[in-house]
Amino acid sequence: MSKRLSSTHEISRRTALGLAFGGSVAVAAAAYGLPVQASPLADEIMKKIMGGKSAADGGVKLDVPEIAENGNTVPVGFSVDSPMTKDDYIKSVHIIADGNPGPMIATFNFTPMSGKASASTRMRLAKTQNIIAIAEKSDGSLMKTSTQVKVTIGGCGG
Repeated sequence: MSKRLSSTHEISRRTALGLAFGGSVAVAAAAYGLPVQASPLADEIMKKIMGGKSAADGGVKLDVPEIAENGNTVPVGFSVDSPMTKDDYIKSVHIIADGNPGPMIATFNFTPMSGKASASTRMRLAKTQNIIAIAEKSDGSLMKTSTQVKVTIGGCGG
């Protein structure tokens, strides 16, 4: 069944739906393939946390989904292997989403009495981006890890 759009063009319902679907797939595919870049604000936050020190890669295990269908509520968890004694413990863990308008997600503070350095929460993600966890030990040394989360529908309204 055809509907007349103007005196010279006709388009079927099937063609219109195909064009709409094809266009949305093309836009999604283009966005999906774009390189992920950290925002300048995320870089500033990381510099402030690290205070000019370098961080060893690894040591922190991030638990985030590889693909988040909806950026409104994305689970994030972490654990850091540490004896959690008074001389050797994880002091804090910072979670940063480097592509969010407000990249600082959370800071978790620990003491030896915490028993273990792990926590979980939920966050909003605006787009596909890297989630970074920076752990600070009681001796001042740092450990860092990051994981990319692909977001199909952004959750920050931007």
